[in-house]
Amino acid sequence: MKRWIALAALVGLVAACSQPEETAERLDLGDFVLGHNVVVAPDLQKGPTSRNAEPEELIAAVQGAVASRLGKYDGDRLVHLGINIGGYALGRRGIPLIYTPKSAFVVTVTVWDDRAGEKFTKEPKQLLIFENFGDGAVIGTGYTRSRDQQIATLANNTARKIEAYLAENAICMTDDATEEQLAECWPLDEAN
Repeated sequence: MKRWIALAALVGLVAACSQPEETAERLDLGDFVLGHNVVVAPDLQKGPTSRNAEPEELIAAVQGAVASRLGKYDGDRLVHLGINIGGYALGRRGIPLIYTPKSAFVVTVTVWDDRAGEKFTKEPKQLLIFENFGDGAVIGTGYTRSRDQQIATLANNTARKIEAYLAENAICMTDDATEEQLAECWPLDEAN
Protein backbone atom coordinates (compact mmCIF):
# COMPACT_ATOMS: atom_id res chain seq x y z
CA MET A 1 0.00 0.00 0.00
CA LYS A 2 2.86 2.37 0.81
CA ARG A 3 4.29 1.76 -2.66
CA TRP A 4 0.98 2.82 -4.27
CA ILE A 5 0.88 6.00 -2.21
CA ALA A 6 4.49 6.80 -3.10
CA LEU A 7 3.83 6.10 -6.79
CA ALA A 8 0.71 8.27 -6.78
CA ALA A 9 2.61 11.11 -5.08
CA LEU A 10 5.46 10.86 -7.61
CA VAL A 11 3.11 10.84 -10.60
CA GLY A 12 1.22 13.80 -9.15
CA LEU A 13 4.44 15.75 -8.68
CA VAL A 14 5.57 15.06 -12.26
CA ALA A 15 2.14 15.97 -13.65
CA ALA A 16 2.00 19.20 -11.67
CA CYS A 17 5.44 20.20 -12.95
CA SER A 18 4.73 19.33 -16.59
CA GLN A 19 2.60 22.40 -17.37
CA PRO A 20 4.02 23.96 -20.54
CA GLU A 21 5.22 27.53 -20.22
CA GLU A 22 3.37 30.34 -21.94
CA THR A 23 5.35 31.27 -25.03
CA ALA A 24 5.78 34.59 -26.75
CA GLU A 25 5.70 32.83 -30.13
CA ARG A 26 3.39 34.45 -32.64
CA LEU A 27 1.50 32.55 -35.29
CA ASP A 28 0.75 34.06 -38.67
CA LEU A 29 -2.65 35.72 -38.25
CA GLY A 30 -2.49 37.89 -41.35
CA ASP A 31 -3.24 41.52 -40.46
CA PHE A 32 -5.15 40.58 -37.28
CA VAL A 33 -5.48 42.91 -34.32
CA LEU A 34 -7.88 42.07 -31.49
CA GLY A 35 -10.93 44.28 -31.22
CA HIS A 36 -13.81 43.36 -28.93
CA ASN A 37 -13.25 40.25 -26.83
CA VAL A 38 -16.77 39.31 -25.76
CA VAL A 39 -17.21 36.16 -23.67
CA VAL A 40 -20.65 34.98 -22.51
CA ALA A 41 -22.14 31.87 -20.91
CA PRO A 42 -25.94 32.31 -21.00
CA ASP A 43 -26.78 28.59 -21.11
CA LEU A 44 -23.78 27.15 -19.30
CA GLN A 45 -24.04 23.41 -18.67
CA LYS A 46 -22.06 21.65 -15.96
CA GLY A 47 -20.69 18.21 -16.84
CA PRO A 48 -21.50 15.17 -14.74
CA THR A 49 -19.31 14.75 -11.66
CA SER A 50 -17.73 18.18 -12.26
CA ARG A 51 -16.55 20.52 -9.56
CA ASN A 52 -18.68 23.66 -9.32
CA ALA A 53 -17.82 26.94 -11.05
CA GLU A 54 -19.69 30.20 -11.48
CA PRO A 55 -20.27 31.53 -15.02
CA GLU A 56 -18.66 34.84 -14.07
CA GLU A 57 -15.35 33.24 -13.11
CA LEU A 58 -15.21 31.15 -16.28
CA ILE A 59 -16.02 34.23 -18.39
CA ALA A 60 -13.33 36.31 -16.65
CA ALA A 61 -10.72 33.55 -17.05
CA VAL A 62 -11.37 33.04 -20.77
CA GLN A 63 -11.60 36.77 -21.47
CA GLY A 64 -8.31 37.39 -19.68
CA ALA A 65 -6.53 34.52 -21.42
CA VAL A 66 -7.74 35.62 -24.87
CA ALA A 67 -6.70 39.23 -24.20
CA SER A 68 -3.26 38.07 -23.05
CA ARG A 69 -2.71 35.61 -25.90
CA LEU A 70 -4.22 37.57 -28.81
CA GLY A 71 -3.59 41.11 -27.58
CA LYS A 72 0.05 40.85 -28.69
CA TYR A 73 -0.87 41.02 -32.39
CA ASP A 74 -0.62 44.47 -33.92
CA GLY A 75 -1.95 44.23 -37.46
CA ASP A 76 -4.36 46.73 -38.98
CA ARG A 77 -7.38 44.45 -39.56
CA LEU A 78 -9.61 44.90 -36.51
CA VAL A 79 -11.22 41.55 -35.68
CA HIS A 80 -13.83 41.04 -32.95
CA LEU A 81 -14.37 37.72 -31.18
CA GLY A 82 -17.63 36.47 -29.71
CA ILE A 83 -17.02 33.46 -27.45
CA ASN A 84 -19.81 31.46 -25.86
CA ILE A 85 -18.89 28.96 -23.14
CA GLY A 86 -21.57 26.32 -23.50
CA GLY A 87 -20.33 23.72 -21.06
CA TYR A 88 -17.60 22.79 -18.65
CA ALA A 89 -16.30 19.90 -16.60
CA LEU A 90 -13.70 20.33 -13.87
CA GLY A 91 -12.25 16.96 -12.97
CA ARG A 92 -12.73 15.73 -9.43
CA ARG A 93 -10.58 13.20 -7.65
CA GLY A 94 -11.01 9.81 -9.21
CA ILE A 95 -9.60 6.36 -8.74
CA PRO A 96 -5.98 6.24 -9.97
CA LEU A 97 -5.49 4.10 -13.10
CA ILE A 98 -9.24 3.36 -13.26
CA TYR A 99 -11.26 6.57 -13.31
CA THR A 100 -9.41 9.83 -13.89
CA PRO A 101 -11.93 12.55 -14.77
CA LYS A 102 -10.62 15.20 -17.16
CA SER A 103 -11.47 18.86 -17.31
CA ALA A 104 -12.93 20.37 -20.48
CA PHE A 105 -14.69 23.40 -21.95
CA VAL A 106 -17.07 23.47 -24.90
CA VAL A 107 -17.01 26.87 -26.59
CA THR A 108 -18.30 28.39 -29.80
CA VAL A 109 -16.46 31.23 -31.49
CA THR A 110 -17.76 33.83 -33.91
CA VAL A 111 -15.24 36.00 -35.75
CA TRP A 112 -16.28 39.50 -36.90
CA ASP A 113 -14.62 41.69 -39.51
CA ASP A 114 -14.83 45.29 -38.30
CA ARG A 115 -13.99 46.69 -41.73
CA ALA A 116 -16.84 44.86 -43.46
CA GLY A 117 -19.20 45.22 -40.50
CA GLU A 118 -20.14 41.54 -40.67
CA LYS A 119 -19.06 38.09 -39.57
CA PHE A 120 -16.17 36.32 -41.23
CA THR A 121 -17.90 33.10 -40.17
CA LYS A 122 -21.41 32.25 -41.30
CA GLU A 123 -21.81 29.89 -38.33
CA PRO A 124 -19.98 29.80 -35.00
CA LYS A 125 -17.08 27.37 -34.78
CA GLN A 126 -17.42 24.88 -31.95
CA LEU A 127 -14.23 23.98 -30.09
CA LEU A 128 -13.71 21.29 -27.49
CA ILE A 129 -10.95 22.25 -25.08
CA PHE A 130 -9.14 19.77 -22.84
CA GLU A 131 -6.39 20.03 -20.26
CA ASN A 132 -2.88 19.47 -21.52
CA PHE A 133 -2.19 15.89 -22.51
CA GLY A 134 -0.35 14.10 -19.75
CA ASP A 135 -1.55 16.36 -16.95
CA GLY A 136 -2.77 13.97 -14.31
CA ALA A 137 -3.14 11.22 -16.89
CA VAL A 138 -2.71 8.47 -14.30
CA ILE A 139 -4.37 9.92 -11.23
CA GLY A 140 -6.35 12.86 -12.68
CA THR A 141 -5.91 16.56 -12.10
CA GLY A 142 -8.51 16.44 -9.35
CA TYR A 143 -5.58 15.32 -7.20
CA THR A 144 -2.86 17.48 -8.71
CA ARG A 145 -4.60 20.80 -9.33
CA SER A 146 -7.03 23.05 -7.57
CA ARG A 147 -10.29 24.04 -9.23
CA ASP A 148 -8.82 27.49 -9.97
CA GLN A 149 -5.76 25.94 -11.61
CA GLN A 150 -7.98 23.76 -13.79
CA ILE A 151 -9.99 26.82 -14.89
CA ALA A 152 -6.82 28.78 -15.66
CA THR A 153 -5.38 25.90 -17.71
CA LEU A 154 -8.60 25.49 -19.69
CA ALA A 155 -8.84 29.25 -20.30
CA ASN A 156 -5.25 29.35 -21.60
CA ASN A 157 -5.88 26.33 -23.81
CA THR A 158 -9.04 28.00 -25.12
CA ALA A 159 -7.04 31.09 -26.13
CA ARG A 160 -4.42 28.91 -27.81
CA LYS A 161 -7.02 26.92 -29.74
CA ILE A 162 -8.73 30.12 -30.92
CA GLU A 163 -5.34 31.47 -31.99
CA ALA A 164 -4.70 28.26 -33.98
CA TYR A 165 -8.16 28.56 -35.60
CA LEU A 166 -7.40 32.14 -36.62
CA ALA A 167 -4.00 31.04 -37.98
CA GLU A 168 -5.71 28.43 -40.18
CA ASN A 169 -7.63 31.33 -41.75
CA ALA A 170 -4.88 33.96 -41.71
CA ILE A 171 -5.13 34.68 -45.45
CA CYS A 172 -8.77 35.64 -44.90
CA MET A 173 -7.68 38.54 -42.71
CA THR A 174 -5.44 40.16 -45.33
CA ASP A 175 -6.18 42.62 -48.11
CA ASP A 176 -4.40 40.66 -50.83
CA ALA A 177 -6.33 37.38 -50.66
CA THR A 178 -7.54 36.04 -54.00
CA GLU A 179 -11.16 35.05 -54.63
CA GLU A 180 -10.14 31.39 -54.57
CA GLN A 181 -8.43 31.83 -51.19
CA LEU A 182 -11.41 33.68 -49.76
CA ALA A 183 -13.70 30.86 -50.92
CA GLU A 184 -11.67 28.48 -48.75
CA CYS A 185 -11.92 30.69 -45.65
CA TRP A 186 -13.56 29.66 -42.39
CA PRO A 187 -14.63 26.15 -43.37
CA LEU A 188 -16.99 24.33 -41.04
CA ASP A 189 -15.98 20.70 -40.79
CA GLU A 190 -18.53 18.04 -39.99
CA ALA A 191 -17.42 17.79 -36.37
CA ASN A 192 -17.57 21.58 -36.27
